[in-house]
Amino acid sequence: MMDWNGYRDQVLAGVGAIGKISPDTTRGYATLSNAGEKTGHLDKKTRELIAVACAVSLRCDGCITVHTKAAREAGASEDELTEALGVAIALNAGAGLVYSTRAMDAFGAAAEA
Repeated sequence: MMDWNGYRDQVLAGVGAIGKISPDTTRGYATLSNAGEKTGHLDKKTRELIAVACAVSLRCDGCITVHTKAAREAGASEDELTEALGVAIALNAGAGLVYSTRAMDAFGAAAEA
């Protein structure tokens, strides 16, 4: 499918290059990324599993490769990852259903025009 390890290295190098040009941008991103760790409400493994599920929903390969590695390093199992991905799959299907109601509404509005 993909050389995820090589791709992750490329993504991190690209982010580093952006950081050299615009350090405030990457510093701001890091602040957002690390904010949840300070509350202590969720452990690192849970946050990383959520991040992977969000990455799938956003279709961000860079996020997928970074956060799957972090989830593994935090002790996530394949079964836990699969369950988190199941949530992403269900929500994406749900979003498709909800947005389908918007399409039906727009279709009805077109008949009124």
